[in-house]
Amino acid sequence: MVQEMDLIARIRSRSVDLTQSEERLVAELIRAPRDVALLSAAAYAERAGLHEATCSRLARKLGYASYADFRRALQQSYLGGDPATRMASTLAEAGEDPLRHLIAQEVASLDRLTDHVSAVQIRTAAALLDGRRVFLFAQGNASALALQAERRLRRMGMDVRILSGSARDLAEGALGIAEGDAVMCFAFRRQPPGYAVLIERAAAVRARSLVIADEVGPMLRPLPEVMLAAPRTGVSDGFQTLGVPMVVLNALILALGQSGAALGTLSELGSLIARFEADKSPKS
Repeated sequence: MVQEMDLIARIRSRSVDLTQSEERLVAELIRAPRDVALLSAAAYAERAGLHEATCSRLARKLGYASYADFRRALQQSYLGGDPATRMASTLAEAGEDPLRHLIAQEVASLDRLTDHVSAVQIRTAAALLDGRRVFLFAQGNASALALQAERRLRRMGMDVRILSGSARDLAEGALGIAEGDAVMCFAFRRQPPGYAVLIERAAAVRARSLVIADEVGPMLRPLPEVMLAAPRTGVSDGFQTLGVPMVVLNALILALGQSGAALGTLSELGSLIARFEADKSPKS
């Protein structure tokens, strides 16, 4: 409601400066704010029978850096941040070809990845995990990455535990964290409940800590020893993929695999798999 009033106040304060075309846009906004909040500049302009540039001019006149910022404010004011809203926002941008739209965004995000995470940071993170018992923590969509990390680290012979479940479950799992262990967390969009307690627990028992995150990384409190943070594909108020953090995780796994011990364990795993597959012992 506060954001909604702020937006209305902006419109009122600039009402005398609006052109007739801009007034038509405002009238359409007042008539159907929830609909407009999901529209691209082109779709909004078409709805009012105007040129797309008029939408950008209105956004700047109201004090927003771009139409995207203006629409984001509309969504926060009238729609909130629920998953359906994020999906609808992205679909409005994608238009008739969501696949091409997503590919273009993914390529752009991956192309910028090394601006945020360097090879040195990946090696530092790998050294932090190497040879340690690892406790993995993730919630929501990030859980898929924790499961992938668990499987890949186990293949290297590492002792891996996933921390999940209720507050009691997390407490019982965190109780086992000890000096020399490593806590690896995944955090996207916002700081997940339980994160602060886990990082504090790690520090208290002199365990190491590592986080793979998106833009929320620098805002996490307390900060871990090592942070691998890069923006994900999409925008914070829209649909976002796990492509970027998955690449970061895979780079970390490859860095761990560069050690002779890891390759030897993987070779032994291959031999064991072959033996199990070849075992035709009769069932009892």
